[in-house]
Amino acid sequence: MPAEPAAADGGASSHGILIFGDTERSPALRHEIPVAIADPFLYAEAGGRRVVLTNVLERDRIARAAPDAELVLQDDLGRDELIAAGLSWAEVDLELCARLCARLELRTAVVPPELPVALADRLRADGIEVRPDPAEFDARRRAKNEAELRGVRRAQAAADAGMAAAAALLRAARAHGDELRLDGATLTAGQVRAAVREACAQGGAIAPPDIIVARSDLFPGGHDPGHGPLAPDVPITIDLWPRDEETGCWADMTRTFVVGEPSPAVAEMHELSMEALRRTTAAARPGVRGRELYDIACDVFEAAGHPTQRTKQPGEALAHGFYFSLGHGVGLEVHEEPALGRTGTSELVAGDVLAVEPGTSTPDGESARVEDLLLVTTDGVEVLTDFPYGLTP
Repeated sequence: MPAEPAAADGGASSHGILIFGDTERSPALRHEIPVAIADPFLYAEAGGRRVVLTNVLERDRIARAAPDAELVLQDDLGRDELIAAGLSWAEVDLELCARLCARLELRTAVVPPELPVALADRLRADGIEVRPDPAEFDARRRAKNEAELRGVRRAQAAADAGMAAAAALLRAARAHGDELRLDGATLTAGQVRAAVREACAQGGAIAPPDIIVARSDLFPGGHDPGHGPLAPDVPITIDLWPRDEETGCWADMTRTFVVGEPSPAVAEMHELSMEALRRTTAAARPGVRGRELYDIACDVFEAAGHPTQRTKQPGEALAHGFYFSLGHGVGLEVHEEPALGRTGTSELVAGDVLAVEPGTSTPDGESARVEDLLLVTTDGVEVLTDFPYGLTP
């Protein structure tokens, strides 16, 4: 459920919460007003009230999505007179936001860091202290509410279907020299990506165009989505993150496939990744810090001689081994708190959704990585991903 409104000190010293944006791009606002709205609007909390500044076009939708919120129409704050005075669309928006804050007697407003500078300047001109506090809004979204969890589960089911579509194409492909062919034609990363996206869309969760379908010898790591012909006996990383259309919530998963025979090094790296996944999944529960899970994974890879961010020299740009973090939170953003790496200082809480993605690679382009989506429960985790781990598709 949305967090409780910020307490007010009363009168002229009251403080509250302000979020300005649209619910397609602002996860903070989508959490409070759970409906897709493309145009920006203002949400406020003050004196125990939840208030939305809106217009007649969006009034009914917002009322259904957030029945406990008070709706203030722009017309009630003098929109017509501002237009008549020659103000631009953007200037009218800023003035209406300032008028609502004056009506609420706000003197201090806690805001997300992405609040527009123009709005912050306009409010400060009225003597309102605008205080960015990313931790406040991260904390509100950490424990997913029931609607968000349903969205995450739908997105993950779509991700499973997308991965199955990719595996089916790879399974049907045949080696022809240094390429994979399907029905006599070269099988490309783009074809596999298109099949993944179609399967995810059929599940009600759209996967973006840059999901990863990458052969490790040409695209050994990072976020390059991969392109061109796929090859036999070469690890193919498939990393996909579809977004549930109804709620705006994401999923995230990765598998590594080899059509043909994986090298002994790839087989070993895959088993190391699986061992790191098993150990970190078993250790995850409320109260454990993200850094602790990362350290467990580092122990696995370092014991096998693979470098990690713990073993690299300060300032070194490590690009092989277990050179990234263990993972991240997932929800209304595909990358959100809690961090599962060296910056993972906060404790896990029941309701966190985690993408856990251990993997490693060699300087010459061999690699293996797996990724599951986990829901933190009161005494452990529930694995939301439902797809096999084998290298054979």
